[in-house]
Amino acid sequence: MKKIVIVGGGAGGLQLATSLGRHFSFNRFHRRNKSPAAEVTLIDRNRTHIWKPLLHQVATGALDSSLDALNYQVHARANGFQFELGSLKGLNRAAKTIELAEVSGEDGKPLVPTRELEYDYLVIALGSQSNDFNTPGVRDNCLFLDSAEQAQRFHNKLLDRFLQLENRVRDKVEIAIVGGGATGVELAAELVDAVHEMGHYGRIKNGDLKVTLIEAGPHLLPALPPRLGNSSAKELSNLGVRVLTGTQVAEATATGFATKDGEVIPADIRVWAAGVKAPDFLQQLDGLTLNRQNQIEVEATLRSKSDPDIFALGDCAGCLDAQEHKVPPRAQSAQQMAKTARDNLISLVETPEAPLQQFTYKDRGSLVSLSKFDAVGSLMGGLVKGSLTIEGRLAGLAYRSLYRMHLAALHGWPKAMLLYLIGQANRFVKPRLKMH
Repeated sequence: MKKIVIVGGGAGGLQLATSLGRHFSFNRFHRRNKSPAAEVTLIDRNRTHIWKPLLHQVATGALDSSLDALNYQVHARANGFQFELGSLKGLNRAAKTIELAEVSGEDGKPLVPTRELEYDYLVIALGSQSNDFNTPGVRDNCLFLDSAEQAQRFHNKLLDRFLQLENRVRDKVEIAIVGGGATGVELAAELVDAVHEMGHYGRIKNGDLKVTLIEAGPHLLPALPPRLGNSSAKELSNLGVRVLTGTQVAEATATGFATKDGEVIPADIRVWAAGVKAPDFLQQLDGLTLNRQNQIEVEATLRSKSDPDIFALGDCAGCLDAQEHKVPPRAQSAQQMAKTARDNLISLVETPEAPLQQFTYKDRGSLVSLSKFDAVGSLMGGLVKGSLTIEGRLAGLAYRSLYRMHLAALHGWPKAMLLYLIGQANRFVKPRLKMH
């Protein structure tokens, strides 16, 4: 029996483990195979999965991760694969083993020792981390939104500041966000909504929060047409957000940001959302070929250029697809890659003589939510010839459908719709903002 090990339970890794587990472990009557051709194992350092594009909602409390998170172990049992809690520590390509770091408890004491896992095929889907571009002070003085844990840390700080406002320990809260991409824009809009919702439960007013959004480029949302970036800036400005474009940050301090133009922007909470890169840790993985963004270089089949038994997908993969197009670091890229990786791994296990599929990226467009206020985006690829820009309710509906499609890929449409209805019921009986 072949062993397929997937490291990273993000959008691509979890979808790949789910589809491979179902394929090898169940027959067409959904009964477990007694002797599957392959055993699939997913590894992640967290016990639960939350869709990364929703982390800005976790940060503000608009989304309760304890309700919406998916437990890896439970999901693995239902879908025919194994789950191992742990972080990748090392790779031995000659022995075809990976080493997982020790798992410690909240008190720092070891729970599970360092261990090794064997593989026949390894898939690395570790995602990305924020890129601070070596800006002084960022790592020490800023919060990031790369994980649910970091989003919860932001939420806790935000609640602490709200408590001080309630008790008039301070008269305002200043938050500065560096990066006018989707994360920065969505977080800024959600913060405005969070203050509005907090006003229903206490003495906080809309003017008590000052949000500044800083973008180095000429307009917000550089991945979208300039008109949509400018439209988003206008909408945010109408909501009270100070939007600065064409502004480069020179340094982050414990009290705010200093720009290259000499302006000092005070901020109680400082968020860095200005670009991503593959994890620095990949440089230590037994000589795998990387590009300048730390990404593992792969062929169009998603096989590593260094080792045919290792695949990479998602943000940590540097890929030119079958059309020689650079694949961008987006959630939709990871999900599309997962489908190609699935077909190729099944082929290697069941029909190794057959040629592997080459990945072709299809740009489905980009959508950005401005909380409950608005949404903007562009639809591309097979939907229209060229691109179609959308705004308002239509864009908001399309944005919300993306998460439903992610749930359907993991659970199937019946269960995805049931989860949606349960979520709507929770929002009806619970406060719209997580208060703890």
